[in-house]
Amino acid sequence: MTSNRISRRVSRRLAPLVLALAASGMAAASGELPRIVAKNGRHALLVDGQPFLMLAGQAHNSSNYPGALPKVWAALKDAQANTLEMPVAWEQIEPQEGKFDFSFIDTLVRQARENRMRLVIVWFGTWKNTGPGYLPEWVKFDNKRFPRMIDKDGKTSYSHTPFGEATLAADRKAFVAMMEHIRKIDAKQRTVLMVQVENEVGTYGVARDFGPKAQAAFEQPVPAAVLARQKAPVPGAAQGNWRQVYGDYADQYFHSWAIASYIEEIAKAGRAVYDLPMFVNNALRDPFPQPAAPWNSNFASGGPTYDVLDIYKAAAPHIDFAGPDIYMPESHKVTAILQQFQRPDNPLMVPEMGNAAGYARYVYQAFGMGAIGVAPFGIDYANYSNYPLGSKFTDRRMVEPFGKVFGVFAPMQRQWAQWALEGRTYGVAEGDDRAAQTVEMKGWKATVSFREFQFGERQYLKDKNEYQSGTEAPNGGLAIAQVGDNEFVLVGQQVRVKISGAGPNEGKPSMWARVEEGRFDTGGKWVMERNWNGDQTDYGLNLPAQPTVLKVRLGIYEH
Repeated sequence: MTSNRISRRVSRRLAPLVLALAASGMAAASGELPRIVAKNGRHALLVDGQPFLMLAGQAHNSSNYPGALPKVWAALKDAQANTLEMPVAWEQIEPQEGKFDFSFIDTLVRQARENRMRLVIVWFGTWKNTGPGYLPEWVKFDNKRFPRMIDKDGKTSYSHTPFGEATLAADRKAFVAMMEHIRKIDAKQRTVLMVQVENEVGTYGVARDFGPKAQAAFEQPVPAAVLARQKAPVPGAAQGNWRQVYGDYADQYFHSWAIASYIEEIAKAGRAVYDLPMFVNNALRDPFPQPAAPWNSNFASGGPTYDVLDIYKAAAPHIDFAGPDIYMPESHKVTAILQQFQRPDNPLMVPEMGNAAGYARYVYQAFGMGAIGVAPFGIDYANYSNYPLGSKFTDRRMVEPFGKVFGVFAPMQRQWAQWALEGRTYGVAEGDDRAAQTVEMKGWKATVSFREFQFGERQYLKDKNEYQSGTEAPNGGLAIAQVGDNEFVLVGQQVRVKISGAGPNEGKPSMWARVEEGRFDTGGKWVMERNWNGDQTDYGLNLPAQPTVLKVRLGIYEH
């Protein structure tokens, strides 16, 4: 079968998906705002009426000024990204109360268009990394009008209380003014896709606010919406105040509800003037053990950790999802985190991730799991490194591992996002144990192994401790899209893939019918470079260090 016929077959298979989206109201006219849609537990971000895969990078915290932008755009281009996540600070747009300055946003949006980038605005308001660092000075140092939390010993905390009515009103006013301005300058071109409301909320060292207003609310009955969604890990009273219902978990759960309710007021008001998707990000707690233990000064209490996502869903319905900020490099933890935040009611997106080379392999895993976007943090050429959370490098050596992966997805970003929405995609990243992994698909099973040579089996080697060069550290990854009953698109690097029958095909003899190496062009057409056979297929499909795209079809022959 020729590559053109294969391309037509895939196009015919995708056409019903597009029609189904249109029939369900998911296919927006090009004039509609970006929005998130769901289908059978999978999600997509619709941009200009089609699913969009965010190949994103987040700039450093202090790169949110016009003079710093050239180093941001340069790094994003080297990363082959299509989206910039950029902080906008409250102190930046309202240095004096009631006097707004949106000049940076104007410059940012204009330059994003010039550089053919989309934007996600990250609002540094009341909380940034749980603290008040980005508050205007007129808020930051007026603790009487804008009070901080009180700990259980009566001491003033570093973080502002979510029960500060004046703080909420001022934050909301600034946020709404920003959203009105974005609508004014961007409603037609829709450069800005989404907005993150606050940043890594919660508090370290303090379970919750113990001030008079907070304590009075703590003694009130748990709201019905929370009771309906958040079950107590250790059963308590069916209803009552927070301590009665949630016992040792009460302080954290109450704090989560208070902060989520605060964020809801801001998001609701912002969306009333410009209805872009909105989300929150999360300074993670350790994903193990499960079920989660009560807070013990070991993570930011009150943030949208995996164990309180239902509280956030109940308290903040105008927030589309919570996303994990992944700075835990261990592969078993990354896998657990992605699974915890991939829920039918919570689109998977990674708004921050370490920019060290070892994190690049997780892009395959996240996109295979259906993530709508991934954004390594610190993707700009500022002379600043956040090692050990990220790379030691601040030049192209930092960007290159992500640029290779983003580059292979870039031409097919729309197709991949479509397949992900349909639940056709799967992903793995090489584990720290370097062990082979199995992917169960519809009628087939993929066995993915690592550190293999491209030819032969390991038992053929005289030295069994000899491995493929360039695999000293885990860097393999694979994303699979099952585009037909027996057809697959493989995207990956440094992996060996073998596919055998499973389910109705288990035990049936099969072999490669066609293995084409190539790419999708920006119009969605498959362009074949060559057909693999013989040595290139006899020992599985061995994807090299350079990310590669294969279009694969299998066939079954009867005994």
